[in-house]
Amino acid sequence: MRAQSKDKVPSTGNRQPATGNLHFSTGTPHSFNPTSEIITIGDEILIGQTIDTNSAWIGEKLSLMGIPVLRIISISDHPDEIRSALRDSMSRSRVVLVTGGLGPTNDDRTKATLAEFFNSRLVVDPDVIGDIEKLWGRRNIPISKVNRDQALVPHNCTVIRNPNGTAPGMWFESAGTIVIAMPGVPFEMKGIMDGGVLPKLAAFFNAPPVLHKTIMTTGIGESAMAAIIEKWESALPENFSLAYLPSPGMVKLRITGRGEDTGIVREKLETLTDQLSTLIPEWVYGYEDQSIEEVVAELLTQRGLTVCTAESCTGGLIASRITQLPGSSAYYKGSIVAYSNEVKQTQLEVSASQLQRFGAVSSEVVGEMASHARRLLKTDYSVAVSGIAGPDGGTPEKPVGTVWIAVSGPGGTVSERFFMGEHRGRNILKASQSALNMLRLRVLKDATDREKIF
Repeated sequence: MRAQSKDKVPSTGNRQPATGNLHFSTGTPHSFNPTSEIITIGDEILIGQTIDTNSAWIGEKLSLMGIPVLRIISISDHPDEIRSALRDSMSRSRVVLVTGGLGPTNDDRTKATLAEFFNSRLVVDPDVIGDIEKLWGRRNIPISKVNRDQALVPHNCTVIRNPNGTAPGMWFESAGTIVIAMPGVPFEMKGIMDGGVLPKLAAFFNAPPVLHKTIMTTGIGESAMAAIIEKWESALPENFSLAYLPSPGMVKLRITGRGEDTGIVREKLETLTDQLSTLIPEWVYGYEDQSIEEVVAELLTQRGLTVCTAESCTGGLIASRITQLPGSSAYYKGSIVAYSNEVKQTQLEVSASQLQRFGAVSSEVVGEMASHARRLLKTDYSVAVSGIAGPDGGTPEKPVGTVWIAVSGPGGTVSERFFMGEHRGRNILKASQSALNMLRLRVLKDATDREKIF
């Protein structure tokens, strides 16, 4: 990610936390700008068996509250590692969020380590044991000792009940730092965050609001985009910043604004978004994490149009992206995945002479794939893709990454050549993105042309 900002993260100093004498503040919210760190615990994360999605979700929520995340740390569940990570994070940040290691089995040692770290003892929380009994009662399952032990919590923490499981969240305070421990199961963590942690943090801190606006672009790379909008970016007002978030086939442009007055920040964000969109209209397809397939779905639905696909190198990915959306049967009729030349001829009726003369990866063949699919499946539009995804199969004339895409519609069939790169997975993903964008642009153009006529 490439990001530029005129803001400076305020220093929290080099504070060494005490591990006793906890005090929960219930009075006036603190007015300083807090920073935070996230600690994920579990060997399954370190060995790559489990992907850490918790930190991304937590980071987004904290950012929107004006609590920036300085570090995300993954550690094993060894007590020494937990203690060391807590000491380090608490010396730097006002808020430390810990996920993982709170399960009922013997290998989950986070709770016992937290109790020791904060000079506490484990006691049974009556509300938590009540929750466990109700949950097991609904399932008609006897409660085992390990399940009852989930109700054991450090006596000097504030318990945050878990609406989706048995392990509660635990809120500690020490030397001006808040430590919040939660289970690692994502839907349990989210329930605890939404129902308890986030409201408590909002009441505790009075941080200036942080707002974001995201512009979704496709068809242009990060460096080319940066060169085009350089002058606009350098003139960003104080407390506003721009981040480039590239992924295969697209670049998200996230504008971030900070300030005491939410209304003023939001109004300025809208103005900056309009300015930036005006500079790059040919590449903007949506806003706020909209996918290209969502935008296409909206266009087709509004106009009562239908589409089908004919795919070779993408192997059905375009169809998969379209049909993952609810209600897609209203505008999507189906697909023919014609990976071999034989299927192109027998199912899509591509002529053998075209295949022999121009090859499967050509404007002529992909054009026939699109126009014949549209006729066979009786749709308003069709999209076809044929390419060399790699890593083998390229030639000097058609290197790996060469992809031809065609869109057929009421006004005829158009095709375009793309050079995607050398990585097979990215080539396939970028080809599906480009195909959907070509369809989007074609539907918009046809609608504009019709408006001009009438």
